[in-house]
Amino acid sequence: MGCSSCGILDENGQVTGCNNNGGCLTGGCNKMNVFDWLSDMDIPSLDQFNIVEVRFKNGRKDFFKNNSLDLITGDPVVVDVPNGHHIGFVSLQGELVRLQMRKKGTNSDDNIKSIYRKASDRDLEKYRKVRNREMPTLYRTREIIEDCKLDMKLTDVEYQADNTKATFYYSADDRVDFRELIKILAGEFKIRVDMRQISLRQEAGRLGGIGSCGRELCCSTWLSDFKTVTTQNARYQNLSLNPGKLSGQCGRLKCCLNYELETYMEALEGIPEIEVPLRTSKGEAKLQKTDIFRKIMWFGYEGENTWYPIDAGRVAEILEMNKKGKKPATLQKNVVDDVKLEVSSLNSDLIAMDRKFNKKKSNKKKNKSKRRNRPNRNQKANR
Repeated sequence: MGCSSCGILDENGQVTGCNNNGGCLTGGCNKMNVFDWLSDMDIPSLDQFNIVEVRFKNGRKDFFKNNSLDLITGDPVVVDVPNGHHIGFVSLQGELVRLQMRKKGTNSDDNIKSIYRKASDRDLEKYRKVRNREMPTLYRTREIIEDCKLDMKLTDVEYQADNTKATFYYSADDRVDFRELIKILAGEFKIRVDMRQISLRQEAGRLGGIGSCGRELCCSTWLSDFKTVTTQNARYQNLSLNPGKLSGQCGRLKCCLNYELETYMEALEGIPEIEVPLRTSKGEAKLQKTDIFRKIMWFGYEGENTWYPIDAGRVAEILEMNKKGKKPATLQKNVVDDVKLEVSSLNSDLIAMDRKFNKKKSNKKKNKSKRRNRPNRNQKANR
């Protein structure tokens, strides 16, 4: 069995897949993969954890009890769900499942459903037919939503394997009264309807895509916990507050703005906060930019296009001087090296005149020597 995006086809144009049953190691057949690094370890069967993780459409996962079935990763199984049964694929088993349950706050003592059996070829064929109903249902439901003038966006439809229930995933800014919509859908498709609201980040994770970094979206491959992202995170990292660059495909701020935030916060501890311009004898210098990791701050005077790189320690020193009412001569130095520089600048015109006079003398000497070496006309005639 291959995933819907698989390009391996048989002679009849049917998807054959890579024969890994939806659990290929490259991650092409399913989302939210978890690498089982304990798979090569021999664990006694008596001590093996009897709960497995089962994956459904678009990376949705749940935990089910294994009643002494010999399963491997990627096996299709028929599982118990409320008011029916469903088909999923084993995504993880063993001790890593215990860690995953602890991460998600699920206890093994909870009411965890069981796995009925391995799915047969007949079960999988029925499941394929049921899934063929999802896209037509999605398009038709969107038309009904427009007719009902509901302010909601339908993202995905997932049919249960027994063809008795369908889950409709939607996103909306406000609360939506879809009681009338449920009646219309139940009457038209002859199924039980479950409306489930998801956030915009969860919607992007279910749909998937490629980010501006060139890789698959984090929310569709490994990220499951969505933390709050604010524009303050971008300010700490000296990023331009451009909504087009900071927003992801979900329309919200990118989750990756949180990845390096702690590193930037540690680097900012040794950099002073600039609330007012630095006062020097030359004038006031305003902060233009900061190189956080090199601890260099760039300042510029009013009316000048030049920026001066100043060490963060020197900036703190100038701030302390300003608090005491003192002003350094420049950003780099407290006292100007003056006398010799001033004398040389005053006599610069005299030095230029001396150089010009010496050049004239040397040119005259060269001309005289050339005239002496030239032969006379009488000498040329005698020759």
